[in-house]
Amino acid sequence: MLINDYINENFPNFNLRPPVFYNWDTGIRFELGVGWDRKHHYENSPYVQGVNKRAVTLFEALHLQNEEIFVVVDVHDFGDGKPYEHKKRIMSPYVYEKSILYKLKHAEMPYIFLEDDEDEKYKTHRFSLKCKPSDINYRSLLKAVCNKDLGFQPSTFHRVYFLNIKKKTIFHVYDDRGCDLLATCPEAIRDIYNTYNDWILDYDRDGIDKVFK
Repeated sequence: MLINDYINENFPNFNLRPPVFYNWDTGIRFELGVGWDRKHHYENSPYVQGVNKRAVTLFEALHLQNEEIFVVVDVHDFGDGKPYEHKKRIMSPYVYEKSILYKLKHAEMPYIFLEDDEDEKYKTHRFSLKCKPSDINYRSLLKAVCNKDLGFQPSTFHRVYFLNIKKKTIFHVYDDRGCDLLATCPEAIRDIYNTYNDWILDYDRDGIDKVFK
Protein backbone atom coordinates (compact mmCIF):
# COMPACT_ATOMS: atom_id res chain seq x y z
CA MET A 1 0.00 0.00 0.00
CA LEU A 2 1.25 3.45 -0.92
CA ILE A 3 0.65 6.55 1.15
CA ASN A 4 -1.85 8.07 -1.29
CA ASP A 5 -3.84 4.84 -1.37
CA TYR A 6 -3.98 4.81 2.42
CA ILE A 7 -5.21 8.40 2.62
CA ASN A 8 -7.76 8.06 -0.20
CA GLU A 9 -9.17 4.85 1.29
CA ASN A 10 -9.41 5.98 4.90
CA PHE A 11 -9.55 9.77 4.73
CA PRO A 12 -11.35 10.55 1.45
CA ASN A 13 -11.11 14.13 0.20
CA PHE A 14 -8.62 14.88 2.98
CA ASN A 15 -5.69 17.19 2.31
CA LEU A 16 -2.65 16.20 4.37
CA ARG A 17 -1.42 19.66 5.31
CA PRO A 18 -1.52 21.78 8.44
CA PRO A 19 -3.61 22.43 10.32
CA VAL A 20 -4.79 18.83 9.94
CA PHE A 21 -7.14 19.13 12.93
CA TYR A 22 -9.32 21.60 11.04
CA ASN A 23 -9.28 19.52 7.85
CA TRP A 24 -11.12 16.51 9.31
CA ASP A 25 -14.23 16.02 11.46
CA THR A 26 -12.91 13.43 13.94
CA GLY A 27 -9.87 14.51 15.88
CA ILE A 28 -8.24 15.84 19.02
CA ARG A 29 -5.90 18.78 19.42
CA PHE A 30 -3.57 18.39 22.39
CA GLU A 31 -1.52 21.02 24.12
CA LEU A 32 2.14 20.05 24.49
CA GLY A 33 3.80 23.20 25.78
CA VAL A 34 2.46 24.40 29.12
CA GLY A 35 3.57 27.46 31.08
CA TRP A 36 6.07 28.87 28.61
CA ASP A 37 8.07 31.79 29.94
CA ARG A 38 11.07 33.54 28.44
CA LYS A 39 13.14 32.74 31.51
CA HIS A 40 12.51 29.04 30.84
CA HIS A 41 13.76 29.28 27.26
CA TYR A 42 16.87 27.16 27.51
CA GLU A 43 17.79 23.64 26.47
CA ASN A 44 16.28 20.89 28.65
CA SER A 45 14.31 23.40 30.70
CA PRO A 46 11.23 22.07 32.52
CA TYR A 47 9.12 23.50 29.69
CA VAL A 48 11.10 21.71 26.98
CA GLN A 49 11.14 18.45 28.94
CA GLY A 50 7.39 18.70 29.43
CA VAL A 51 6.81 19.21 25.70
CA ASN A 52 8.90 16.17 24.78
CA LYS A 53 7.31 13.99 27.46
CA ARG A 54 3.79 14.73 26.28
CA ALA A 55 4.68 14.16 22.62
CA VAL A 56 6.31 10.79 23.33
CA THR A 57 3.56 9.72 25.74
CA LEU A 58 0.83 10.38 23.18
CA PHE A 59 2.80 8.69 20.42
CA GLU A 60 3.37 5.55 22.47
CA ALA A 61 -0.24 5.48 23.66
CA LEU A 62 -1.34 5.41 20.03
CA HIS A 63 1.30 3.24 18.35
CA LEU A 64 2.36 -0.20 19.49
CA GLN A 65 6.00 -1.00 18.80
CA ASN A 66 5.19 -3.75 16.29
CA GLU A 67 2.38 -1.99 14.41
CA GLU A 68 2.89 -0.90 10.84
CA ILE A 69 2.94 2.83 10.30
CA PHE A 70 3.78 5.33 7.61
CA VAL A 71 6.22 8.08 8.51
CA VAL A 72 5.52 10.94 6.12
CA VAL A 73 7.88 13.89 5.72
CA ASP A 74 7.06 16.90 3.55
CA VAL A 75 10.04 18.87 2.24
CA HIS A 76 9.33 22.15 0.49
CA ASP A 77 11.39 23.18 -2.52
CA PHE A 78 11.47 26.89 -3.28
CA GLY A 79 13.72 26.52 -6.29
CA ASP A 80 16.96 26.79 -4.36
CA GLY A 81 17.89 23.11 -4.34
CA LYS A 82 16.85 19.55 -5.06
CA PRO A 83 16.05 17.90 -1.73
CA TYR A 84 14.73 14.78 -3.44
CA GLU A 85 18.29 13.93 -4.47
CA HIS A 86 19.16 13.54 -0.81
CA LYS A 87 16.05 11.72 0.30
CA LYS A 88 17.82 9.10 2.41
CA ARG A 89 19.44 11.80 4.50
CA ILE A 90 16.05 13.06 5.66
CA MET A 91 15.19 9.89 7.57
CA SER A 92 18.64 8.38 7.99
CA PRO A 93 19.39 9.93 11.42
CA TYR A 94 16.21 8.41 12.84
CA VAL A 95 16.34 4.88 11.40
CA TYR A 96 18.12 2.14 13.33
CA GLU A 97 18.66 -0.29 10.44
CA LYS A 98 19.79 1.70 7.40
CA SER A 99 18.69 -0.98 4.94
CA ILE A 100 15.10 0.00 5.67
CA LEU A 101 15.71 3.25 3.81
CA TYR A 102 15.41 1.33 0.54
CA LYS A 103 11.66 1.31 1.22
CA LEU A 104 11.53 5.09 1.33
CA LYS A 105 9.12 6.42 -1.31
CA HIS A 106 9.21 9.84 -2.92
CA ALA A 107 6.56 11.87 -4.74
CA GLU A 108 6.89 15.36 -6.17
CA MET A 109 3.75 17.46 -5.75
CA PRO A 110 2.59 21.02 -6.27
CA TYR A 111 3.37 23.15 -3.23
CA ILE A 112 0.82 22.13 -0.59
CA PHE A 113 0.17 25.77 0.30
CA LEU A 114 -1.03 26.77 -3.17
CA GLU A 115 -2.40 30.05 -1.86
CA ASP A 116 1.17 31.13 -1.11
CA ASP A 117 2.52 30.21 -4.55
CA GLU A 118 0.95 32.60 -7.05
CA ASP A 119 3.58 31.87 -9.70
CA GLU A 120 3.36 28.11 -9.17
CA LYS A 121 7.12 27.78 -8.89
CA TYR A 122 7.33 25.89 -5.61
CA LYS A 123 7.17 22.15 -5.07
CA THR A 124 6.54 19.83 -2.15
CA HIS A 125 8.51 16.60 -1.98
CA ARG A 126 6.65 13.99 0.03
CA PHE A 127 8.68 11.13 1.45
CA SER A 128 6.96 8.14 3.04
CA LEU A 129 8.48 5.20 4.87
CA LYS A 130 6.46 2.15 5.80
CA CYS A 131 7.94 0.72 8.98
CA LYS A 132 7.29 -0.03 12.63
CA PRO A 133 7.86 2.30 15.58
CA SER A 134 10.58 -0.08 16.78
CA ASP A 135 12.46 0.59 13.52
CA ILE A 136 12.91 4.30 14.17
CA ASN A 137 14.15 6.61 16.89
CA TYR A 138 10.80 8.34 17.15
CA ARG A 139 11.80 10.02 20.40
CA SER A 140 14.58 11.91 18.67
CA LEU A 141 12.38 12.66 15.64
CA LEU A 142 9.58 14.04 17.82
CA LYS A 143 12.12 16.10 19.73
CA ALA A 144 13.43 17.54 16.47
CA VAL A 145 9.92 18.60 15.48
CA CYS A 146 9.21 20.11 18.89
CA ASN A 147 12.49 22.03 18.78
CA LYS A 148 11.98 23.66 15.41
CA ASP A 149 10.76 27.00 16.79
CA LEU A 150 12.84 26.83 19.97
CA GLY A 151 16.28 26.95 18.36
CA PHE A 152 17.60 23.78 19.98
CA GLN A 153 19.09 20.63 18.43
CA PRO A 154 18.06 18.21 17.09
CA SER A 155 15.73 20.26 14.92
CA THR A 156 13.79 19.89 11.68
CA PHE A 157 11.63 22.33 9.79
CA HIS A 158 10.00 19.60 7.72
CA ARG A 159 6.42 18.55 8.40
CA VAL A 160 6.30 15.05 9.88
CA TYR A 161 3.21 12.84 10.10
CA PHE A 162 2.72 9.36 11.56
CA LEU A 163 -0.09 7.29 10.04
CA ASN A 164 -1.14 4.11 11.81
CA ILE A 165 -2.24 1.56 9.22
CA LYS A 166 -4.27 -0.69 11.54
CA LYS A 167 -5.88 1.99 13.70
CA LYS A 168 -6.42 4.33 10.74
CA THR A 169 -5.11 7.40 12.53
CA ILE A 170 -2.92 10.39 11.71
CA PHE A 171 -0.63 11.90 14.35
CA HIS A 172 1.02 15.26 13.72
CA VAL A 173 3.11 17.33 16.11
CA TYR A 174 3.12 20.81 14.59
CA ASP A 175 5.61 22.39 17.03
CA ASP A 176 6.20 22.74 20.77
CA ARG A 177 2.72 24.15 21.27
CA GLY A 178 0.73 21.07 20.38
CA CYS A 179 -0.23 18.13 18.21
CA ASP A 180 -3.20 16.81 16.27
CA LEU A 181 -4.63 13.31 16.29
CA LEU A 182 -7.15 12.30 13.62
CA ALA A 183 -9.14 9.09 13.21
CA THR A 184 -11.76 7.63 10.90
CA CYS A 185 -14.17 7.29 13.83
CA PRO A 186 -14.31 8.44 17.49
CA GLU A 187 -14.04 4.89 18.86
CA ALA A 188 -10.56 4.47 17.41
CA ILE A 189 -9.16 7.14 19.72
CA ARG A 190 -11.73 7.27 22.53
CA ASP A 191 -9.31 5.71 25.03
CA ILE A 192 -6.76 8.43 24.35
CA TYR A 193 -9.48 11.07 24.56
CA ASN A 194 -10.45 9.76 28.00
CA THR A 195 -6.94 9.10 29.34
CA TYR A 196 -5.37 12.39 28.27
CA ASN A 197 -8.44 14.60 28.47
CA ASP A 198 -6.62 17.13 30.65
CA TRP A 199 -4.14 17.72 27.83
CA ILE A 200 -6.76 18.77 25.30
CA LEU A 201 -6.33 22.34 24.09
CA ASP A 202 -9.04 24.36 25.81
CA TYR A 203 -9.55 26.58 22.75
CA ASP A 204 -10.95 23.59 20.79
CA ARG A 205 -12.33 21.58 23.71
CA ASP A 206 -16.05 22.26 23.11
CA GLY A 207 -15.92 21.02 19.54
CA ILE A 208 -13.84 17.99 20.48
CA ASP A 209 -16.20 17.03 23.31
CA LYS A 210 -19.15 17.10 20.91
CA VAL A 211 -17.45 14.54 18.70
CA PHE A 212 -16.91 12.11 21.58
CA LYS A 213 -20.10 12.68 23.54
